[in-house]
Amino acid sequence: MEYRQLGSSDLNVSVLTFGAWQIGDPEYWGQDEQADADNAVAAAIDVGVNFFDTAEQYGEGESERVLGKALGKRRGNVCVASKVSPHNCAPPSLRKACERSLQQLKTDYLDLYQIHWPFSGVSHEEVFAEMKRLQKEGKIRYIGVSNFGKQDLRHAVHNAPCVSDQLGYNLVFRAIEYEIVPACQKHGVGILAYMPLMQGLLTGRWQHPDEIPPVRRRTRHFSSKRELTRHGEEGCEELLFAALKDIAAVAKELGTTMATLSLAWVMAQPGVTSVIAGARRADQVTRNAAAADLKLSQDVIDRLNAITEPIKTHLGGNADLWDSGESARIH
Repeated sequence: MEYRQLGSSDLNVSVLTFGAWQIGDPEYWGQDEQADADNAVAAAIDVGVNFFDTAEQYGEGESERVLGKALGKRRGNVCVASKVSPHNCAPPSLRKACERSLQQLKTDYLDLYQIHWPFSGVSHEEVFAEMKRLQKEGKIRYIGVSNFGKQDLRHAVHNAPCVSDQLGYNLVFRAIEYEIVPACQKHGVGILAYMPLMQGLLTGRWQHPDEIPPVRRRTRHFSSKRELTRHGEEGCEELLFAALKDIAAVAKELGTTMATLSLAWVMAQPGVTSVIAGARRADQVTRNAAAADLKLSQDVIDRLNAITEPIKTHLGGNADLWDSGESARIH
């Protein structure tokens, strides 16, 4: 397992992060009779994963509770990150949210505490002043953000020593490359890439949009005529599935899986510190970890970039997967 320094912090984290949303929110991800959070977390530690990411929002706190129980006595050997929801960013609510997360995770401190989405109704100065107070008290070690674009990131680093920005990034969603990656590099902020498999699309699991569960078919890739979407765009379904077919062909040529190739591609991108991949079973963790050992040549990276360039161009620089235009939350 490879380890990288997270921004300006002294945290050296595994290039693969265990995403804990899936182990605590079966309502969103679907039931899995083989799900075993304890063994999945143990398997992650066994393969060298030392970074675990969750949020108060995941399963309304259930993800934090399940992760805390699964880590148990091994908590001190790993780094744990959680996130506060934007509606809890006012200082009194922020403190309560942090303390609730600590309690649910059965820990005295968080290695990284992140603001989940850009907030409104309260100033950056107030929010980050409270984050710094929590840091001074030892309840959090480092401050991070999530889904912050170039503009919001500038406000964040101006008001606090922000070490990371968690962003949606994968082969078929490369919006952050336009402005946000350069901004993170400018400010010394590490990128934590979430949704690296595009909620299963980059595993080759589905061959047609109609096969995908509606809750995972809400992004701007899909037509706004589909249920649960709210972006109002036409989508790019033909481009998407043409690219998926070509990515699968490259994976076959290399003798690897589409998922492993997709994870390895994100790990190889400039500015990326770690890639967050969810798992509910030990075998899924092992498969994800294989990506850390797959070193892609520049030729392969260039080929994958060319395959997905039409999607990147179509979706543009809006880094919000679900909203467009004035409704976009990432600025």
